[in-house]
Amino acid sequence: MGRVTGRRQTGRARVRRAAISVLGGTAVFVSLLAPAGQDPVPAADSEPVFPAVDYAVAVDESASLAPEDMKAEKAAAKRIALGDVSSSSRVTVFGFAAAEKAGQRVVDPVCARTTLNAAGREEVGSCVDELRSRKKNEGTGTDLPTAIRQGVDDLTDGSDASVPRVLFLLTDGKMDVEDSFKYGDRAHRKAEGERQLKLALEEAAAQNVQIWPLGFGPDPDKKQLDQIAAGGYQKGCVELPSATPRAHKVDGAKDVGTTLEKIFAAAHCLRHEEGPSKRPPATLEIGISPLATVGSIVVDKGDPKVKITYIDPAGDKVPATSGTYKNSRFELAGGSGTVEALKIVDPLPGIWKVKAEAPEGHRSLPVAVSVLWQGELRGAITMDPPSPQAGEKVTVTMRLQTREGYEIKDPRDYEGLRVRSELTGDGFSPLALDLADNGKGPDPDASDGSFTGTVTIPEDADGALTVSATLTASGLSADTRSETGEVAPGELPVRAPVELPDGDTHPGGTVTGTLDVSNTSDAPHTLRLSVADVKDGLLSVEPNEITLKPGEQGTRKVTVKVSPEGAFGDRLGDGLDLSGTFTVVDTTDDDRTLERAPVSVRVTPEPGIWEKYWWAFVSGAVAIGLAAAAVVAWLGLRRRRRDPFGLVLQLVSEDGTVLGEHKAGHGNNKQWYEFAVAEAHRSPRIEKRAHGPYAVRRSREGGAVVRKGGNRIALPVRGQVQLTDTLSLTLGGTAGPGPRPPQGAFAGRGDQGPPSQGGSPYDEFL
Repeated sequence: MGRVTGRRQTGRARVRRAAISVLGGTAVFVSLLAPAGQDPVPAADSEPVFPAVDYAVAVDESASLAPEDMKAEKAAAKRIALGDVSSSSRVTVFGFAAAEKAGQRVVDPVCARTTLNAAGREEVGSCVDELRSRKKNEGTGTDLPTAIRQGVDDLTDGSDASVPRVLFLLTDGKMDVEDSFKYGDRAHRKAEGERQLKLALEEAAAQNVQIWPLGFGPDPDKKQLDQIAAGGYQKGCVELPSATPRAHKVDGAKDVGTTLEKIFAAAHCLRHEEGPSKRPPATLEIGISPLATVGSIVVDKGDPKVKITYIDPAGDKVPATSGTYKNSRFELAGGSGTVEALKIVDPLPGIWKVKAEAPEGHRSLPVAVSVLWQGELRGAITMDPPSPQAGEKVTVTMRLQTREGYEIKDPRDYEGLRVRSELTGDGFSPLALDLADNGKGPDPDASDGSFTGTVTIPEDADGALTVSATLTASGLSADTRSETGEVAPGELPVRAPVELPDGDTHPGGTVTGTLDVSNTSDAPHTLRLSVADVKDGLLSVEPNEITLKPGEQGTRKVTVKVSPEGAFGDRLGDGLDLSGTFTVVDTTDDDRTLERAPVSVRVTPEPGIWEKYWWAFVSGAVAIGLAAAAVVAWLGLRRRRRDPFGLVLQLVSEDGTVLGEHKAGHGNNKQWYEFAVAEAHRSPRIEKRAHGPYAVRRSREGGAVVRKGGNRIALPVRGQVQLTDTLSLTLGGTAGPGPRPPQGAFAGRGDQGPPSQGGSPYDEFL
């Protein structure tokens, strides 16, 4: 059947982007249409609902530690304690080295067992700072057996054995007890230390305590660390290799925090995403998966003076401390320290922004961001055909979804996923199925979140069939889905395959398809239509019931309807892929399933005013632009037509004698060339003069217009205008308007030019 999918890139979208680049000013208008943000309200206390872990953190305090090593160990311990997503987890933190003289002790308790609710997270963020490097006279060795026994004791004393127990062991060296008198005489201390380490590990295994060692710097003994990881309890929070304890080693202090977070995530069955690291001021981005039901954005600020602001994928600032906003619950811990974490229940999926700001003098250290999260992965399973005959090959598909029924297609969201499937039924032994998402064989597309395989129904099958699949992944709750069917006794009398076209729609919209129906029996059959494997109400079918007449063959129109926008809350964003299963059941034939076909509907937000009428905005803007250009052109032409530049002004006596000529320059802003008559009674001549008694400019009818006093008098090409009692003004051979003459063109003659030769070309100008 067809799949309704979104086309992320369309020609119309490209046109819109091009238009936006031209009409950037419309962005201001569009922004005014955006809804205002909501004000956060206080969050009510609630019972923890996420799996808890009891864990202890043992931190090496031996004298070999450099100051930056101890700082890194403190930050690492804070990162996992503050980043834990479960408010019922409990943590103990202690430092250790060795006791080499009377009065010395191996362990320095700093954080007693603390429940990681809001208050507990703040408490751990402070008490971790009590960790310190030992001085040379305080016992500087590395007593690993005692540290392990301390961790086991902290984790087992009065604790619930059903809660996972994990010890994280941080060290920059290897076991060193040769100066520790408690291990006997010097010659045998090393051997005794190794014996005690073995016994401590056996005790840890017996008490169900996992041990995850982390070595850093140049000296850790990786072989010994591997021994420690393998010696404790081996069963993890999930039956996957990633949850089995193993040792890690990093070269320097800078990698301790990130690596411990990864180890913590593996032991606690959390997902871990590492983000960027930048010096403030900076905005760092980190993604939260749509599968996440709870997550913690962990920020290693390096400097407590750094101020952090969290911005959700919708661009809204979230509560600074704790509260509920947009159906998510927030809880901030460690805000006044060097490490802080924002815990989010039901986080809005997408790219979160972490804005880091700091005053001058506190910007030298980089700010690092990461996220720890747990989630729910669900599947929708189909068998095609759902009522096969014995010996027939069927195709089984398991599609990954969020708990609401949204499609999951990013392979990073389900990395490490294990899919186990089998077919069971009457008359045959269970058959294992191999479902793959590799684009080979029956699987059409690789890494699209749809796992497909085939199986042949045994010839002995008779009666009920069940195909099931279990999804297992670290950080994601396990999910088992099954579909039941029945072996068909032969060719079924009724068939109803569905076909839905590709396309996308908006909330409240519909997608129309067809049922190719066939009823070869002599009785009517009633079919029930529905969409399963999706949150109630998000998708529905109209009609939900049809009746086929005896012998009817043809097509029936069916419509898949999407719920209104309110059903999606803040999750709609730029669009969602709803995933469901279109189901057809023959109620006349004991509710026999005739069709279970995947249906995927791309739902995008209802377009706003700009998206709906972008063509009108563009057309209007183009029209305005053309009109403005026409006005500018018209004004320019009008100005050029009036420009007096090139007019040859002749001063004429009463008897018609030309007493002198003057070539007009460019006019003022209204294109008037102002002048006066100098020495009118002795040697009359025209001189340019601002605010002179006379002015001239060209006329669009030809010739010129003379301004004299308050009057405007037309001056035809072969006419004249009386200026004084004895002098008149006429036009000589006159050039059309054009550019100003080069400087000095009439040097020595003021504004006068040489006498004009020939007739006037003014008529040609018009």
